[in-house]
Amino acid sequence: MQNKALSLSRTSGLAAVLVATTALSGCQVPFVTDTTRMDPAVFARETTPVFYQPAYNEPVQPQPLPQKEAIPQKRQLYQTQFHQTYGMPVSNPVHRVMYEVIRDDGHTLPAIPYSRIDNRFLRQDVSYQTNEAPGTLVVDTRANFLYLVQPGGKAIRYGVGLGKAGFAWSGRGVIQRKAKWPRWTPSGEMVSRQPELRQFAAAAGGADPGLNNPLGARALYIYKDGKDTLYRVHGTPDWQSVGRATSSGCVRMLNQDVIDLFDRVPNGTPIVVL
Repeated sequence: MQNKALSLSRTSGLAAVLVATTALSGCQVPFVTDTTRMDPAVFARETTPVFYQPAYNEPVQPQPLPQKEAIPQKRQLYQTQFHQTYGMPVSNPVHRVMYEVIRDDGHTLPAIPYSRIDNRFLRQDVSYQTNEAPGTLVVDTRANFLYLVQPGGKAIRYGVGLGKAGFAWSGRGVIQRKAKWPRWTPSGEMVSRQPELRQFAAAAGGADPGLNNPLGARALYIYKDGKDTLYRVHGTPDWQSVGRATSSGCVRMLNQDVIDLFDRVPNGTPIVVL
């Protein structure tokens, strides 16, 4: 029996996104009102190939087992056919582990469909020459990367979403406060621009933590000269925004990535936004 061509199931439509901004953070981020993209079952349907299943009464001809030396060639053929058919790389086992479902403080973060994200913006160890000391965060706004500098000319690189022109912030600061599952409150200025945000400004403490919160699973608060800059490094429920300029200056990361970064850097970590 010949193998049939793989096919990927498609979800119909994407979640409508309400553009919101962060009061305590100064960030403009989409407030997701439809969480279907955050449903693990939806993610599985979007990213898992559907293999052909023969009918019960269809005769199946036995096939000889491939010789050991033929296995690498068959794997390479499969990878080439998959890439040509779907325009995306074959799943990377390392990325599968990085971006799998996470259960954290009573919240369940769905797996991220990393095969639909440009590989450049997935977490990875890279060579990185800089005069900044190990442990420093460096944000390259031109390339949409955040680097955590490591010893020996190395760095951990994360893809980020950044501020649109006119909102972006740059300079040197420190991470003076960190928060797990932060609350989010729009400022009066934000409400004046978008009256629909008034409900979140009026709520005690702002929007509740959770999958729909624009600050995501973690927030790192940037201070300069002892004062809050109102800019943050934070997670986002909208994984498609990573690698793009879509917020009001904040550094937005995939939730799984911001959790990883949060656990690596202490308060007082220097940050440079180029």
